[in-house]
Amino acid sequence: MLSGCSSDSKDSPTEATLIPKEETLTLEEITQIAKDAYVYGFPLVLNYKTMYDYALDKKSPEYKGDFNSLACVARVYTPEDKAIITPNSDTPYCMTWVDLRAEPAVFTIPKIEKERFYQVQLIDLYTHNFAYISTVATGNVPGKYLLTGPDWKGEVPKDITKVIPSETQFIFSIHRTQLFNPGDIDDLKEIQEAYHVEPLSAFLGTKAPPAAVAIDFPKWEAGAEFNAQSFAYLDFMLTLVKTPEEEQALLKRFARIGLDGNGEFDIKKLSPEIQQALEKGAKEGLAAIKAFGAEASKDRLSSAKVFGTREFLNKSAKENYKLDDLFIIRATAAQMGIYGNSGAEAIYPTYLVDAEDAPLDASKNNYRMTFKKGELPPVSAFWSLTMYDGRTQLLIDNPLNRYLLNSPMMEQFVISEDGSLTLYVQKESPGKELESNWLPAPDGPFYAVLRLYGPKSEALEGKWVAPGLVRE
Repeated sequence: MLSGCSSDSKDSPTEATLIPKEETLTLEEITQIAKDAYVYGFPLVLNYKTMYDYALDKKSPEYKGDFNSLACVARVYTPEDKAIITPNSDTPYCMTWVDLRAEPAVFTIPKIEKERFYQVQLIDLYTHNFAYISTVATGNVPGKYLLTGPDWKGEVPKDITKVIPSETQFIFSIHRTQLFNPGDIDDLKEIQEAYHVEPLSAFLGTKAPPAAVAIDFPKWEAGAEFNAQSFAYLDFMLTLVKTPEEEQALLKRFARIGLDGNGEFDIKKLSPEIQQALEKGAKEGLAAIKAFGAEASKDRLSSAKVFGTREFLNKSAKENYKLDDLFIIRATAAQMGIYGNSGAEAIYPTYLVDAEDAPLDASKNNYRMTFKKGELPPVSAFWSLTMYDGRTQLLIDNPLNRYLLNSPMMEQFVISEDGSLTLYVQKESPGKELESNWLPAPDGPFYAVLRLYGPKSEALEGKWVAPGLVRE
């Protein structure tokens, strides 16, 4: 049996807060608890990484601006954008981290032509997609939306279209706006400039309330999400949320290894044996997430089952995966592509293997994807096929600066005599006459994502099946 604290510092009050003195755990028990805590906390930790890069570290190349400050970029993502894995390169982004502690925020949406897809995805600290303002959810109509934290009980102004509550005081929002083609960029900029995110007092033109208490945000250490360093960030993130009642027993279990939600966890102050047990738990947790993801991705509709509200994820865990809780599917969603959309907004048939279940590797093979006549992805908005490097999970640099093929390119594609559309996924050009249908692949492993924005019922219900990547 193993006591919680390092044997040479039992009287240290600092260490006593890390693993309670009264606890006596075996190394195996510590590892198991650490594994479960890692899975539970992975999305929160990865979310903090984005918060730190985007809103806290002004020296970060990914820095977007202070809290409650909407930052827009009138361009699509490229291989130079590295903060978010598996990024979309169809819709230029506006992003902001919002602090709702002192007062709510008002999101203003301008009039957007009905042909253009737009979306404001609202994500809480747990990475739940708790609400949308979008073409699908609210329509292409102007609106003013009041985003409130869990403790707000104020009066709703008369000009507000809708109140949207969040279970966490900090939220992340992603504004996506469809870019039709390069010549459309000025119109897109005009829409982006008309999006507004502002504190309620600024919206009303009244005096701001007292500022919320300052937070000592920990510096992010690169790679911490993949090892036991993540536990310190999880402990910090737990100080920013009000854990629901149904998870209180689980958090008491995590507290047995020092994760008590006080933000003081420091693995370096524990004995080497305990550090090793925690590291083993983190590795096992990451392995479990990846294994679940590999199995889940065999289902082309899996993205519609692992992104959504807390309520939806709890239901999906039980109905789709026979699980008692949502933690592994939430972690898998974050690991495979954090900030993926809920199914009603978009689905992501993902290609990790070819049509014969062999790993995708463009250094050895060429691949084709063929949509038969009348069987293009059924969407109310648009679809795209995007390529990612198998090692970095980022977009792939290539001579054409082409990272995807999508439905707005239909007029450029070469259509076969039988009316089918074949897309060529390979390292070398398929020839000048077919280059419009070519998605350049890396000299090595890769994966691809077929995105359907505004998927129709036949896609959501599995009546339409995404074609496979056929190896030549």
